[in-house]
Amino acid sequence: MSEKIVTDRVVITALRAAVLAGQAIMEVYHTDFSVEQKSDNSPLTLADRRAHDIITKRLVPMGIPVLSEEGKNIPYAERKMWEMLWIVDPLDGTKEFIKRNDEFTVNIALVQRQVPIFGVIYVPVKKLLYFTTANDGARLLQDGEILERLSEPGQAPANLPDLKTLIHRSHRLPIGIPGCRPYVIVGSRSHATPGLEAFVEAQKNRYEQVEFVSAGSSLKFCLVAEGKAAIYPRLGPTMEWDTAAGHAIAAASGARVFRHDTGGPLLYNCPDLLNPWFVVEFQDKK
Repeated sequence: MSEKIVTDRVVITALRAAVLAGQAIMEVYHTDFSVEQKSDNSPLTLADRRAHDIITKRLVPMGIPVLSEEGKNIPYAERKMWEMLWIVDPLDGTKEFIKRNDEFTVNIALVQRQVPIFGVIYVPVKKLLYFTTANDGARLLQDGEILERLSEPGQAPANLPDLKTLIHRSHRLPIGIPGCRPYVIVGSRSHATPGLEAFVEAQKNRYEQVEFVSAGSSLKFCLVAEGKAAIYPRLGPTMEWDTAAGHAIAAASGARVFRHDTGGPLLYNCPDLLNPWFVVEFQDKK
């Protein structure tokens, strides 16, 4: 990660945008909200819209273009000129949000030359804030007092916590010991595929103890980053905004993120924003 690019201002701005978006999401979550269907039949709620507006309002003034699902129709001829961009999913896990199972997140990533160099994931229900830094890897912040300061809309910059405080009050990831028995595989709660089922069965023949854990949204990246899961095989469709922030966090924690078909890197701002199948994995410690 480039320290000159990922400045303290970039980190604080993105963290604040994620927490404020999460706050707006929770305000809708506790109401009898309606659900619309987008052109691809995926769901959309007021929470998606409010979170998107909050995040873009804070990121756009930084002069870096923003790519999200709302901007998916931007021609590649224009996007390919972007050496750097934000990739955002204001509400990752809308299906989980609608089911009210609490497994949804806010995802913000900064990508340079197709590689995520900074990521933020906020889990509004549990008030967990995952983020990366230039020199301190991936972090998990669970400090209520700090999160409250970040979530006050009118907070003056001088009253915001600085990055040194955020690092001091957070935990470096992984917290657990990746790859120890049992061999924990994390997979999608709402998008299980035959490919994933076959992968899990194959691992059962390889390891003595295998446990499968299902989770929604980008929480699967977070479980690997924390060391609670050894591997996350995504053998099904995802879009770039679903994965960029989680990719940055998992990689900063020491995990490897790679294409399932070639073993090569998973890249971003591609002509087709649909990701290839990929795997997130800590090296085996059995």
